[in-house]
Amino acid sequence: MTIKEISNKYLVPNYARQDVVLVKGKGSLLYDEDGNEYIDFGAGIAVNGLGISPDEWAEEVINQIKTLPHASNLYYSEPQALLAEKLCNMTGYKRAFFCNSGAEANECAIKCARKYSYDKYGKDRSTIITFVNSFHGRTIATLTATAQDGMHDYFFPFLEGFKYLPAGDFDKFCEGVDDSVCAVMTEFVQGEGGVIAQDKEFIKKVYDYCKKHDILFVADEVQTGNGRTGKLYAYEHYEAKPDILTTAKGLGNGLPIGAVLVGDLCEYTLSAGTHGSTFGGNLVACSGAIKVLEKIDGELLKGVCERSEYIKKELSCAGIEVSGLGLMLGITCKDKSYVIKECQKRGLIVLSAKNKIRLLPALNIDMKLLEKGMKILKEVLLSEE
Repeated sequence: MTIKEISNKYLVPNYARQDVVLVKGKGSLLYDEDGNEYIDFGAGIAVNGLGISPDEWAEEVINQIKTLPHASNLYYSEPQALLAEKLCNMTGYKRAFFCNSGAEANECAIKCARKYSYDKYGKDRSTIITFVNSFHGRTIATLTATAQDGMHDYFFPFLEGFKYLPAGDFDKFCEGVDDSVCAVMTEFVQGEGGVIAQDKEFIKKVYDYCKKHDILFVADEVQTGNGRTGKLYAYEHYEAKPDILTTAKGLGNGLPIGAVLVGDLCEYTLSAGTHGSTFGGNLVACSGAIKVLEKIDGELLKGVCERSEYIKKELSCAGIEVSGLGLMLGITCKDKSYVIKECQKRGLIVLSAKNKIRLLPALNIDMKLLEKGMKILKEVLLSEE
C-alpha cells in the first residue's frame, strides 16, 4: 500500500488532508514523495519560524538527544532552566511553566487565573471572558473558551465559567463584566477566526479596566508569539503587557513545546502539586527553543516587517484585501479550496482560516523565494475571476 492508503486505513480521519505526501524539507522548501518542490508559506502552521531544520538548531537538538533526551520534572535540568531564564530576561516576566502545546499552555493559564482569584476572593469569582471568533485549543476547557458556535457541538457537556463577548465593542464589554469574572483571555490577532488583528484602542481600554478591577489579563500568543508579528510577542504592539502569556508553535521550530509566562501577580500561584506535565519542558525541545530565541533579534524582526510590507504591497496593488500583522496575514478570496489546491499544483503551499487564505511563511524566508511564491499566489487569486 502507498503512504496515503496506509494513512487512510489506519489513522483516525479527523484531518482534511491535502493530496500530497511530504517527505523532506529545508529552509522554506518542501518536497513530496515524487520529488516535487514547494515553496512553504505555511511553516507547519506557524511552527517552523526559522525555516525547516536550521543548522544550529538541528545541531543543538541532536546533541541533546545524545546527551539526555528526557528527565523527570522531579529533578533539575540545564536546558529547562536556561530556557526559563532566557524567556524571563527577554520579556520581564517572573517565571515560566513548560508544557507540550498551545492548548496545554492555555489550560494552564485558565487554571492559574482561577486559582489566583480563588486564593484572593473565594470560589465564586471564576468566570473567564473570551471574544467572539477566538480560538484557544481543542481540549474540553480550551474548546469551551473558544468563542465560535460552530466548535461547540458533539462534546457535551461543555464546562461552565466562560462568557463570550464581541471583540471591539468596549460598551458591550463593560455590560458583560460582573462580580464573577476573574480573567479576560484574548488573542491579539485572531488566527483561526480569520486572521483579524484586534483594535488597539479596544484592547487598551479592556486592559486598563482589568488593571483597575483586579481582573487578570491573559494573552494567547500561541500563534502570534516568537517574532511572528514583527515583535518578540504581539502584546508589544498593544501597550498591554499580560499578567499571563501563553505561547507555543514557533518556540519549538518543529518540536512540541508550550510555555506559560507569569508576572508579579501570579508568580507563586501554582505551587507544588497544583499543575504538572510528564513531558512538559522536555530537554530536547527546550534546547531547540533556546536556539530559536537566540535568533529572534532586531535584525530578524526588521526582516519580518519588511517581508510583511512587501506582501501587503504586492496584494494591495492587485486589488486584493489583506488582514493581520507581520507574517501572520489573511487574504480575502472567493473560493479558498480552489486557491489552496491550485497553488499546490503550481508549487506553493498556503493555508486557510475561516473563509480566507492564511499566510504564515518562515520569518527569515529568502526574498527570492518569497517573490516567486507571491507571483504564483497572485496569479491564482486573479484566476478566480
